[in-house]
Amino acid sequence: MTNEIASPTEESGFLVAALYHFVSVPRFAELRAPLQALCEENGVRGTLLLAHEGINGTIAGRAAGIRTVLAFLRSQPEFAGLEHKESHAADMPFLRMKVRLKKEIVTMGVEDIDPTRSVGTYVAPADWNALISDPDTIVIDTRNDYETAIGMFKGAVDPNTKTFREFPDWVRENTGLHNKPKIAMYCTGGIRCEKATAFMKEQGFDEVYHLKGGILKYLEEIPQEESLWEGACFVFDERVSVMHGLEEGEHRLCRACRHPLTPDDIASPLYEAGVSCPHCHDTRSEDDRLRFRQRQKQMDLARQRGERHLGK
Repeated sequence: MTNEIASPTEESGFLVAALYHFVSVPRFAELRAPLQALCEENGVRGTLLLAHEGINGTIAGRAAGIRTVLAFLRSQPEFAGLEHKESHAADMPFLRMKVRLKKEIVTMGVEDIDPTRSVGTYVAPADWNALISDPDTIVIDTRNDYETAIGMFKGAVDPNTKTFREFPDWVRENTGLHNKPKIAMYCTGGIRCEKATAFMKEQGFDEVYHLKGGILKYLEEIPQEESLWEGACFVFDERVSVMHGLEEGEHRLCRACRHPLTPDDIASPLYEAGVSCPHCHDTRSEDDRLRFRQRQKQMDLARQRGERHLGK
């Protein structure tokens, strides 16, 4: 991670900052209004979550606006050590700015999991290949199935979870995870692994490791010719996916089910923009499709007027 902000190039357009910080913030609700106002004043969009346990989110804007928001956050005593990861987007990847108050900044649903008290061992991207290539290591992807569908580390175990809340039960049910001494875990930006590794240690796993900075930091730092990453990394904004060097990927998002789509998915006869895709076509009724077509029509009309439809 870095605290330095590079100016986006003319081609990239917008700077995207992904951040999280686990820390006790009893006054988190007080920060919502000033943070929302500051982001809006500086043309910054995205989502930031505030909770007793810290902050999490991704924001995008011009470099000066992002710099202002991050400086404000680091001026708060709780977030003085905040780190972030950078990437770029050709177009603004968010429609609006939302600062939300939550019970957890990443929802696992297990009481008393505190990454500030117990957490796995961080592994830098430069050391990650050696760890996951070790035959004594089980590599676990802590993301959800729609994310793992478009990319994973070579040899990683996919829990096939729909939500992060399912992960603890998956661990409890898979007793074979104890068959090897080392557990290596990874996620998009690192935050899910903070809680996942803390949970694993509570379950009796001793050697638990996680990729510092997540997939995003790995794709930023590790040359493609040395990489053990296969596919693309799903991101929660309008870019949909990124590749090595954090270049924008070729995926689109199904507006009906929010599943990332490959060019082959888009070429499928089951794909209709804003209405259905091969992943959800058979689960939708004709009433659903009619409703989605009306929404897509409004989006198309807004685009013709040079506007962005917020129902997107």
